Amino acid sequence: MRFPPPTLRLLGFAGPKHEAEEIKSKIGAFLHDELKLELSESKTVITHATSQAAHFLGYEIRAQHSDTKITRNRRAVNGAIGLFVPRQVIRHKCALYMSKGQPAQRGMLLHDEDFTIVAKYQAEYRGLVQYYLLAQDVFRLGRLQWVMETSLLKTLAGKHRSTVTKMARKYKSTVETPEGPRTCLTVTVPRDRGRKPLVARFGGIPLKRQRKAVLTDRRPVMASAKRNELIHRLIAECCEICEARTNLEVHHVRKLADLNRPGRRDKPDWVHLMAKRRRKTLVICRRCHEDIHAGRGTAPPRK
Repeated sequence: MRFPPPTLRLLGFAGPKHEAEEIKSKIGAFLHDELKLELSESKTVITHATSQAAHFLGYEIRAQHSDTKITRNRRAVNGAIGLFVPRQVIRHKCALYMSKGQPAQRGMLLHDEDFTIVAKYQAEYRGLVQYYLLAQDVFRLGRLQWVMETSLLKTLAGKHRSTVTKMARKYKSTVETPEGPRTCLTVTVPRDRGRKPLVARFGGIPLKRQRKAVLTDRRPVMASAKRNELIHRLIAECCEICEARTNLEVHHVRKLADLNRPGRRDKPDWVHLMAKRRRKTLVICRRCHEDIHAGRGTAPPRK
């Protein structure tokens, strides 16, 4: 039997606490009698918006108070409900890029290309910023940006056995945004035959609240320890089986364990190649790709 997933709801109410408790009791009775659902007592709490913050979908929700913000001769924000970034979220995210209280390099990325390292940091940072663009204090993520940028520079310095200052001097650039110029770290990979270069950039996202932002709650692309990078192999533009240079595609398996499935007596050459290199992907030409899916033999793979 399948049960419906739990539903999250937030109810705002202006009135005394005993009335809020009565409303909560009636909602619980309705869910139990009409919908045959149970109200979670541990997750259904009553908070005072002025003195406490309600936590909902990763945001803090509380009433604002400021005697200095005056609009049309009146205090404009007192009592207005606002969305805020929880302090513990910032601390937790910063801790992922720190060691002993300081930003630190990420050893698992030292074998990746500079382009990939910057792109991964940006994907993780951009995903969090875009989720909190509705917050009144999204500017507080500036602390996370500094920690991640320092960690990124230390990772690049560790990879090249250089210093943070030299890496910053090499990759820092200025980009134009709707909010004006922003300083960021940029890695550019040139390509031939007049094609646009590949660009990876960290930063350049204005930490300014957007009232009509559309939230994209996606899991950020986290760092991996893969040492053979797909982008490097794609730029090479060469089939990794027959060395053809046209109609290139990517063949992939769900997991490396699938290469050693029982019942397969004679493993094709492409299986040996993927297992030897510990890759779940192969950059191959269209003809080799069709041969693999048809179960036909392929040309001997290049070493």
